[in-house]
Amino acid sequence: MLEIRFHGRGGQGSVTAAEILAIAAFKDGKYSQAFPIFGVERRGAPVQAFCRIDERLIRLRCQIYEPNIVVIQDATLIPDVDVTAGIKKDGIVLINSARPPENFKLDGVVVKTVDATRLALETLGRPIVNSVMLGSLAKLGIVSLNSIVEVVGMRFKGELGEKNITAVKKAFEELPI
Repeated sequence: MLEIRFHGRGGQGSVTAAEILAIAAFKDGKYSQAFPIFGVERRGAPVQAFCRIDERLIRLRCQIYEPNIVVIQDATLIPDVDVTAGIKKDGIVLINSARPPENFKLDGVVVKTVDATRLALETLGRPIVNSVMLGSLAKLGIVSLNSIVEVVGMRFKGELGEKNITAVKKAFEELPI
């Protein structure tokens, strides 16, 4: 089973990203689930969301304590939140940052960075990075690009949908493997 934990701030779309990823995995023929954990946080407060993907039926219904992948939608969380808590050995940490991966001192994990804020501003005109991070996850092979594009297009309609699809595709193109 592949377990993914999203860290972000309220308003950045972490919960939406986990939901879209789960639906895309389902479209790829896999079992999946997504759920958030938060209280009465306000915009900007730290939030977490989770996604599980498997070839078999998923019976777990608890939060993810040992993720394979951690997605950090706001790098300013790193000093204050233990974002790598429980991550599996050789897990992947995908960080929204213009800084290169080697600038992050996270031992025992593979660090990937994508300047999601820049891409979101260029395509959406707002620093909401969830679609960019989803494009990056597609590049990592978690789900297919076609499924992410389809689900993003279903979730966001009209011009906003087109902009989000563009953000997904740009992230897919830019993330180095």
